[in-house]
Amino acid sequence: MTSNPQGTGPDGAAAEGGRPGARSADGSGHGASDAVEPGPGGTVSGRTKRAPAKQLGTRLGVIWTAVVVALILLVLLVIFIAQNQDQVLLRYFGFEGQVALGLALFIASVAGGIVVAAAGAARIIQLRHRDRKIRKNGAKPH
Repeated sequence: MTSNPQGTGPDGAAAEGGRPGARSADGSGHGASDAVEPGPGGTVSGRTKRAPAKQLGTRLGVIWTAVVVALILLVLLVIFIAQNQDQVLLRYFGFEGQVALGLALFIASVAGGIVVAAAGAARIIQLRHRDRKIRKNGAKPH
């Protein structure tokens, strides 16, 4: 294959690597392979510009990531409990006892998580009940 000294491709348009400032047949200076942004109508020369495809994660990928993160957190939690073995005195509604500090903090955090989950579940149930009522009556939500 021979080199074309004029820097034009087979269709006469300026090729990549052609002379700087080389003009195409329409005099615009853009070759056939140059990208042109679409105008407000969204098309250029009857072709629509496609957005780059986004790589969305699959459900399995999200679950896998969540499992890996959970295992890392579990390992960190076990290390925390193992390093905080000092016995502390706990009093709760008349009950009294000694527990390892790490275990006491773990129990407190789990109890806090249960409270947050219960509040979230109550709100979800409330919204579902409201939605069911709206659909049954055919009324618009406000």
